[in-house]
This record gives sequence, C-alpha cells and structure tokens, in this order.
Amino acid sequence: MGSESYWLDTAPAFTGAQLGGLPGQVDVAIVGGGFTGLAAARALALKGASVAVLEAGRVIGEASGRNGGQCNTGVAQDYASLTASLGAEKARAYYQAYESAVHSVVSLVEQEGIACDLTRNGKLKLAAKPMHYEGLARTCELIRKEVDAEVQLLSAQEVRAEVNSAQFHGGLLQRNGVQMHVGRFGVGLAEAAARHGALIFQGVEVKDWKASGSGYQVNTSKGVLHASQVLLATGACQQGGLGWYRRRIVPVGSFVVATEVLPQSLIDSLLPARRSYVTSRMIGNYFRLTPDSRLLFGGRARFAMSDSVSDAKSGKVLQAAMVQMFPQLADVKIDYCWGGLVDMTSDRLPRAGQHGGVYHSMGYSGHGVQMSVHMGQVMADVMAGNVEANPWRELDWPAIPGHFGKPWFLPLVGAYYRLQDYLH
Repeated sequence: MGSESYWLDTAPAFTGAQLGGLPGQVDVAIVGGGFTGLAAARALALKGASVAVLEAGRVIGEASGRNGGQCNTGVAQDYASLTASLGAEKARAYYQAYESAVHSVVSLVEQEGIACDLTRNGKLKLAAKPMHYEGLARTCELIRKEVDAEVQLLSAQEVRAEVNSAQFHGGLLQRNGVQMHVGRFGVGLAEAAARHGALIFQGVEVKDWKASGSGYQVNTSKGVLHASQVLLATGACQQGGLGWYRRRIVPVGSFVVATEVLPQSLIDSLLPARRSYVTSRMIGNYFRLTPDSRLLFGGRARFAMSDSVSDAKSGKVLQAAMVQMFPQLADVKIDYCWGGLVDMTSDRLPRAGQHGGVYHSMGYSGHGVQMSVHMGQVMADVMAGNVEANPWRELDWPAIPGHFGKPWFLPLVGAYYRLQDYLH
C-alpha cells in the first residue's frame, strides 16, 4: 500500500519550473504553488504582470494534490443554517460564489486544453439517519426556491439505485458538480501559468517578508526577492512568517484511501452514476471513482494532524468504514493511503483580502478544489484594483480564542463531533 497521494503519484511531471536563481524584482510574489497561487499567477501573467511563484516543495504537493477530487457547488455548511445565520441575500451570494467557482474550473480546463478527465456527474449528499433526510428535505426546498431550481431530493429507494448500500435514508442531488484528476489538472495549470510567463520556483521556502520602499522584500531560502505586491496562497501551511494567519485557521487532517482497480461489473453494481458522494454525518465520508476505476474513499477518520503514522492509522479506520458501507469490498486491496491538511475557518467560509498590505486567499474548509482556482483568478482582479470582485470581502476574521497556531484542541473537537453524530 503506497503512502503517496494517488493524484500526485499518477500525475505527469511538471516541466515548467525555473531552475536558476530568483529574479531581483517582480510585480507580484505569490507564496504557495497550489491551485490558488497557480491560478492567480496565470491570471496575473495574462494581465501583463511579472510574477514569481515561490513553493517550498513541489507544485500542488499539499492540499491541492491530496484531496478527494470533488469539485461541487454548494457551501460547506447546511444552506438553511447559513440562511438563518447570515440572511437570505448573503447565503444566496455565497452559494452562487461556489457555483461560479465550478464554472471557473471548467472554463480554465477548456481554455488551456488541460487533459484531466473532466466529467460532469454532480454531487449526491447521503442521509445517514432519517432525521438527516428530513433536514435535507428542508434544505432542498429552500435551495430550490432561493438559488438553484435543479436540486433534487431522492428517496431511500432512489438512493439505493444510485449507491448500493443499506446505510442511507435518501439524499440531496446537486447537478452542478464535476470530477477531474486533480493531479493532472494541477500540473496542467502550472504548465499554463509558466507558458503565459509566470516564473514558478519549487524548493524555495519563504521565511518572512517586510515592507520595503513602495513594495516588499521577500526573504527566502534561496535569497531575497523584491515585489510590488505579495499574495499569500498558503492554506494550512505551518511554516514561515504566518503567525497572524495560523491563529485564524485550524489545520485539520483529512485522510483518503484508494482501492485497487475494480472490475467494471462491480462498479456498475455499486455506483452506476459515478457521482461525487458525501455523507451527512459531522464526521462523515466522501467518495468517488477515479478515472482508472478505483474507489477513492476519504474523511476525517481521526482528529489529528497528517503524518506517516497518523495517515496509516486513519487508513485502517477508513477501510473499515468503507467495508461497513460496501460489504462487497471486503476482499478488495487498498493501493493508496494518504493524508493532508484542510485549512478550516471557524465558520467554514473562506477568507480573502488584505492584512498589513499583503493579500491573501485561504480557509476553504474542505471545499477548496473549485474555490481555490476561482479565488486565485479573483485575487488577480482584486490586486489589479477591482476590490468588488471578492465575494468574501465583507467578512471579519477574528482570531480563534485560545488558538496560537498549534491545534491542541483537535481531540476535543473530535469528541464533540462524535457526540453530536451519536445524538443527532
């Protein structure tokens, strides 16, 4: 069983990286070579800006290449709850931002001709309890009325025809969702950014930055770079001068396993529609089929950071949950097991804007495949002067009480969520 991400292991090599030293001066320095940074770099280069992307590891080596590969519309929270807390107008705008994000991904794939196995199969949220189905029914009615007339509530019988498991009591189908091979997409995005003129550096760690003249001095492991603007696209990164951001983001481990290649007959009996799936529990699971017919099955199996030991323990938890859901897979081999960090905010809404003159976009809270790509392009517009383009511009971002960068409270959060799943 491999410990590498399936997406990274089966992605092509990136050929557009810079091999020489840093330039002395650029218009924009982007810290982080994931989807946000690469999408911003491409968009800024197309606007004529000189851009340097500084990535401590390999491009898309963290969250962008270690996720569940789902690219869906819909906010991270229950839409009815979001409406109750923020009002109908803001809830609608945020839902539409995610819808726009899916369109951004599809448009970028088409414009750049990225071969990433893009398919449009939608997302099915599965009710794990009868009371969850009742909640999905209320949410479906509200979404259909307010923002998306094509959502559909499925009965338990209809869900059983879609997902051959006895665990579910119905589901909510949102049709505006796509799947892709995120490794191939990410490398294709990086190649496109480089092709349009962005300078992409791998293995360059940013230590800190400070105001200098009319711009910034960015200090890195490979020397100093001067930039007129800086964009932080670092997600849940735990390195460098990110203390202010670490107090506002909780890095939560998310873990994934991928099976061996499955026979077509088994796939047809288990998941004939080949959608993206997510369960309704607070500590739930997400799953989908890969382009080469593996079942990818993930979730927050343990409330812990991702490392080799934690990933292996979580893989066993996930395999047990997969077999409980699909007993037909009891003898199926697991070929891949990996983990990554989700950049969670306290309200599970992204944050984008400026702090101390430096731009940022992060906090995608488990819905980053589509929103990171979208916000990278949005932030290119914001940095060019169009502040109104940012859908999250009015959100405050207070520090999380008691959080100073190390998520010591994750086991307590996990215990609380398990209790809520038991009670509700």
